[in-house]
Amino acid sequence: MPTAAPQKPPRQPERPWFSSGPTCKRPGWTVKALESAPVGRSNRSKVTVGRIQQALELTRSILEIPEDYKVFLMPGSDTGAFEAAMWNLLGQRRVQLLAFENFGELWADDAVKHLKLDAEVLKAPYGRLPDLGKIDPEADLVFPWNGTTSGVRVPNGDFLKGHKGLVLCDATSAAFCMELPWPDLDVATFSFQKALGGEAGIGVLVLSPRAVERLNTWESGRAIPKVLRLKKGAQADDKTLGGDAINTFSFMVIEDYLDALKWATFEGGLSGLVRRCNNNFDALAEWVEATSWIDFVAEEADQRSTTSVCLKFVDPLVTAQPSEVQAKLAAKIASLLEIEGVAFDLNGYRAAPPGLRVWCGCTVETDDIDALLPWLDWAYAEALAALQAEGLVAV
Repeated sequence: MPTAAPQKPPRQPERPWFSSGPTCKRPGWTVKALESAPVGRSNRSKVTVGRIQQALELTRSILEIPEDYKVFLMPGSDTGAFEAAMWNLLGQRRVQLLAFENFGELWADDAVKHLKLDAEVLKAPYGRLPDLGKIDPEADLVFPWNGTTSGVRVPNGDFLKGHKGLVLCDATSAAFCMELPWPDLDVATFSFQKALGGEAGIGVLVLSPRAVERLNTWESGRAIPKVLRLKKGAQADDKTLGGDAINTFSFMVIEDYLDALKWATFEGGLSGLVRRCNNNFDALAEWVEATSWIDFVAEEADQRSTTSVCLKFVDPLVTAQPSEVQAKLAAKIASLLEIEGVAFDLNGYRAAPPGLRVWCGCTVETDDIDALLPWLDWAYAEALAALQAEGLVAV
């Protein structure tokens, strides 16, 4: 006989937004935060240029980016920012790429099939990192710091020490929630819609002096679309790298980012944001360790993401089923929680092992994580019973 489903928990999260992108707004956010946006103004006006510069200065300050690094905006969210870096910088040296989740695979695909680089892809299945000992310090290196779709992250930057090639890091679900070793990174990109809960469409691109030198001293010879172009003639475009809008940005999005940055400053800057994120992860991890039907996708504790926490089913009754049935179970759990208004968008990434994904970033309140946990047990029991009733899982 199937186990009787537990009663619905008495308390719901006050803020049920646990999506891994776009992520939840900062606590207390309302649309009034956008009232001062300079809509209808030229992107060259003093007020709009001032908004961009203020956002870039706060970004540099909060993330503790070195003063000699360039920080500027790109269209196309993190994808646009990272592809701009790849298309402008790669090809002088052999390239190695770490592929251990969807976006690492995407950058590897770009490097091999589209840019046709002399590239080596170091792969690992979901839940693991590639062998970092195989990294060649002479090669340019491309990797995501945090695997948003796998819940796996690099544990630290020790493997980057003394790297001679350029280091390109997709930091989109790490920035503002994890400490980044800026002296060891030549490129870092991220988007507003991750970590700080901003609106989508704009990416941030950070370049080290070494990356700028590559722009100024090497020419790829390839055609680069205007929205990805970082050079003017043979040199780095000082206006673009200085913060000028490469395209017309939405100043509603910029205003929303400014609001989040001001909140981040109030929370204590990077250390305060990392602390909030770690508290959220710790609350979820304690439940995972005590729960028999779920576990982390990431196999090693020090490689577990503290933002996009990916979970897999480990109940033998479930793992004995085909992946299609496990995927139906995950979708049913996510649907039940959404119907109850308890949690939105918890289904795991489509290419990842079937399971759940809970965003634990700094804009989430730990109290809401605590309130969510008994609902996960409730939804699992309900969803499993439903699949048993359909004859998809043995009773």
